[in-house]
Amino acid sequence: MGRRVAAIVAVLFLASVAGATTPSAAVKRGRNGRIAFASNRTGNSEIWSVRPDGTRLRQLTDNPADDILPAWSPDGTKIAFTSDRDSDTSYDIFVMDADGSHVVNLTRSQGADRFPAWSRDGTRIAFMSARDGNGNFEVYVMGADGSDPRRLTRTEGIEECCLDWGSGDNNIVFQTKRDGDFEIYTMKPDGTDQTDISNNPAYDGTPTWAPSEPRIVFRSLRDGGDDFYTMRPSGRGVTRIYAARGSNRTPAWSPDGTKIVFMSTRDGSDDIWVIDADGSNPVNLTSTPGVDEDTPDWRPRPY
Repeated sequence: MGRRVAAIVAVLFLASVAGATTPSAAVKRGRNGRIAFASNRTGNSEIWSVRPDGTRLRQLTDNPADDILPAWSPDGTKIAFTSDRDSDTSYDIFVMDADGSHVVNLTRSQGADRFPAWSRDGTRIAFMSARDGNGNFEVYVMGADGSDPRRLTRTEGIEECCLDWGSGDNNIVFQTKRDGDFEIYTMKPDGTDQTDISNNPAYDGTPTWAPSEPRIVFRSLRDGGDDFYTMRPSGRGVTRIYAARGSNRTPAWSPDGTKIVFMSTRDGSDDIWVIDADGSNPVNLTSTPGVDEDTPDWRPRPY
């Protein structure tokens, strides 16, 4: 992504260390479709997609503004993303069809809105927003058409980030610095029962929930590296699954739960990589020296 947007994402991810859709079969375990991600390979940040083997690259957005943080709808027909295309000073949440057409602004708020995350049934989108003017981002939920936005967290001066929904849409997992260091919390979709499940003095963040089992993958610096771990929603059973040189960020499960896509600098640039769910068999999908690519998300293909 562009340098200005890369700086935004760096702050959000690394601060501790420097149109509605309908329910479908894809809300359950599905097949693996294309991977969407943000890239500045054309000069500014746009949304692209690629097949899971790294072939058939497609540019989905083409706008002089920055388009970042793509998130596939559960039925694979739409992508929610963040863009400043309607404002010189702020970001909104947009949605578009899978081919990049029919772009609609869902939020149009005075404060910045970022990090959209679809509920498993496709009826709601959780996101971060600074619309209340308290100087930090809070967690909100709205309808998939942008209706009825509701604030879930109230942590004045504390950043919340990086959301995902649990199976059955019974919980939302997110990253927060409310305890003095970045931890992973879960809460109910109405904002109740906010619980620290990582509870470690090192950075823990960018959590995503497995598609069909009670497991969360997340990024942590707890063992001195920039690594990926999994744990149960209770916070128990923490297991390091991937340790590699460089920075490794924004893990996201494949729809069938067998693989994880993420950004890594292990080859010297910000590339999109895929590993098996146990951390084995790393493959670089993009390999673009001098280009920033980040925040991948995997398209579900329903059976």
